[in-house]
Amino acid sequence: MEQDEPSTNPPQLEANDHVHFVTGRLAETAVADQIDQLRQSMGIQATLGVMPITVAALMTPKWLSRKLAVPPTATHLVLPGYCRADLSTLVHALRQNGCDAQVHCGPNDCRDLVSWFTGRSRKIDLSQHRIEVIAEINHAPRLTIPEVVAIADQLRDDGADRIDVGADPNESCRQIGNYVAALTREGHRVSIDTFDHVEASMAVDAGATLWLSVHSRHRGHASTLGCEVVVIPDTPTDLDSLEDTVDYLDSHNVAMRLDPILEPIGTGLMASLIRYHEVRRRFPDRPMMMGIGNLTELTDVDSAGVNMVLLGICEELGIESVLTTQVINWARSSVRECDVARRMVHHAVANCVPPKRLSQELVMLRDPKLRPHSRAAIEALAAGIKDNNYRIIAQHGQIELISAGVHLVGEDPFELLDQLLSLPQSDNVDASHAFYLGYEMSKASTALQLGKQYEQDQALQWGHLTRQEDLHRIARTSRHRKQS
Repeated sequence: MEQDEPSTNPPQLEANDHVHFVTGRLAETAVADQIDQLRQSMGIQATLGVMPITVAALMTPKWLSRKLAVPPTATHLVLPGYCRADLSTLVHALRQNGCDAQVHCGPNDCRDLVSWFTGRSRKIDLSQHRIEVIAEINHAPRLTIPEVVAIADQLRDDGADRIDVGADPNESCRQIGNYVAALTREGHRVSIDTFDHVEASMAVDAGATLWLSVHSRHRGHASTLGCEVVVIPDTPTDLDSLEDTVDYLDSHNVAMRLDPILEPIGTGLMASLIRYHEVRRRFPDRPMMMGIGNLTELTDVDSAGVNMVLLGICEELGIESVLTTQVINWARSSVRECDVARRMVHHAVANCVPPKRLSQELVMLRDPKLRPHSRAAIEALAAGIKDNNYRIIAQHGQIELISAGVHLVGEDPFELLDQLLSLPQSDNVDASHAFYLGYEMSKASTALQLGKQYEQDQALQWGHLTRQEDLHRIARTSRHRKQS
């Protein structure tokens, strides 16, 4: 079969297929271990070609075209993931030499080969969701209109579907319509959050299409506005008052969604969750909303897990919208978290599966899985290094610093650096190299403390907050290459 470009998907194997893997010297032991696992779990026919290069990521298509020898029986060729940049030259050279093997670029990390082949790291479609995320800008009148618009634009980028203009409860704002008008001009869908019916009227006149929130004392005015409203009980425990307001607004043809009010831990969280269930029982077809800030803002805990659980409850109860805030620092990314969570819970509920191994974006403090190097692989690495560049490994509570003739192990980066500087090889450590080692060992120490995976020259993974590092991969000749 003709192939002009390599595939990034694993081979679809048939009987008698033969997979040939390619790597560099430093990763030979680790790749061989993965191949052994594949032979046992999948029964594949496999061979390993170790190229005459230390780090596999430094291979180029031109270099491979000259050096690569593929067994004549090979039907599939698997290259390291970092080789995926324009390999058409290599494919052409293989075909010129009579090699018909299909070319595949595997994962960047050779320790992922088994999961890449078996599909356990398969992509999940999380494009679908049904929960609207309403992001509140608290005390909006205390900000300038340009400031409010800038915040709203960022919230929209993070996944907000509607911007809620939070009024100042201590002071009525007669310019609130200007804020709403500015937001609608920028294409935002807007709601107004106030108990002041004058502010509500001005906001609706300026383009707001939802009023938060209405109970029995405001329902008369709500019946005249011509916009959708959020109905709440007069007091959180009084569902009969909510039902009375619903009946009144129904008689005036007012569109509404119902919010029984979520209460924080210590003042009735469980009772409020039961009320949401009861309101859904009483009104099986009504739109509902949950204001989740009472839990995320009023609990000393990172907000991601809380948001995930609350969005799961909403998905199961058919609550179509959530109102969230980002005031306190531990909840500063709640909108983005809700956007990720609503997609995960929708997939979970629709497919009757737990929301596990769907996305890593909300696994922020720790990592989904650690991938330690085997002791044999580390010893092979230490024995095989002939240059003065340093490789750093962090696992099992220890940092290991490895270079030609150097293999230091310890818990404290400062002590490791002191040991290194006492060696004859320290002549190779200039100021920039020392800074680099300190930076990387600091990351390694953080990873050990939190139970995260450390990969040299790569950012620690913080879920959706991760900022990838290009600091050491800009030039392919960088002397700080990691093992590939």
